[in-house]
Amino acid sequence: MRWWGGRESGNVEYGSGGGGGKLAVGGGIGTLIIAAIVYLLGGNPSQLLNQQQSGGSTETTTEKQGGYDSTDRFVKVVLAQTEDVWGPIFREAGREYRQPKLIQFEGSVQSACGFAEAATGPFYCPADERVYLDKSFFRELKERFNAGGDFANAYVIAHEVGHHVQNLMGTSGKVEQIRRQEDRTTANRYSVMLELQADFYAGIWAHYVNKSGNVVENGDIESALNAANQIGDDRMQMRSKGHVVPDAFTHGTSAQRMYWFKKGFETGDLKQGNTFQELAGLYYYHLDVQRRLATLGVTCSDMTQPCPSGAPGAPRNQ
Repeated sequence: MRWWGGRESGNVEYGSGGGGGKLAVGGGIGTLIIAAIVYLLGGNPSQLLNQQQSGGSTETTTEKQGGYDSTDRFVKVVLAQTEDVWGPIFREAGREYRQPKLIQFEGSVQSACGFAEAATGPFYCPADERVYLDKSFFRELKERFNAGGDFANAYVIAHEVGHHVQNLMGTSGKVEQIRRQEDRTTANRYSVMLELQADFYAGIWAHYVNKSGNVVENGDIESALNAANQIGDDRMQMRSKGHVVPDAFTHGTSAQRMYWFKKGFETGDLKQGNTFQELAGLYYYHLDVQRRLATLGVTCSDMTQPCPSGAPGAPRNQ
């Protein structure tokens, strides 16, 4: 990935650890939960973090103590690329793209969504419209999952910015409302749809960066696909538990994550990223989710199967 010399975003800040709060770790199985959480990219922070117990917000500054290294500049360049991609897309749709802040921290941080440590992994907080990143995650991605490389790291950032796009579009708020009314298994399925759409949006970023020329090199897309493959729920669960529990998936399988990133990259078409419509057919008929999906613009008529009587979008009897 040729990134050196690219425009650097002014929206990167550096934070020190805040006080209070701990990661939400279940009693007796903390190690397994941490193993599952650490490397699942872009999760909804409300699933990962306890409510703040004490202490104020993390103080941030645009100046980093001790100077900048190449990774700091890399993060700024990639965030600038996302700004240059999503700004025009929103303007073309007649909307404003509010650029997110990206907070780099070391060790721990206090966000508007709660307290987090490096083990939480990168996350987006919709309450303060910030992406949070401990760059040691890049090292973990390389050393633990053999998924290193600049473009794989850039995919991580682009995925989190994808959650910001969902927030601005109102998608994440609708999904969170639905999730709160469902049992855990059904709520997890909505999380999967949301996460895979963020992977698709990361693919949109890659598509336009590639079109801009002289950035994407041979092997870069494969590097991002490998990262998506390594952090699929099925592979994560096999590593941590030795078996797979599909009902506990929150981000999608390795194959799904690769598919949606690649689809975004190949099409560059935002309209192709309705994961709720495409995946809903898997659950539509054996779960009571029709009306929930209708709030996201997905009705039975969007499915290839016949519409059950009374479902949103089903033809009415004359």
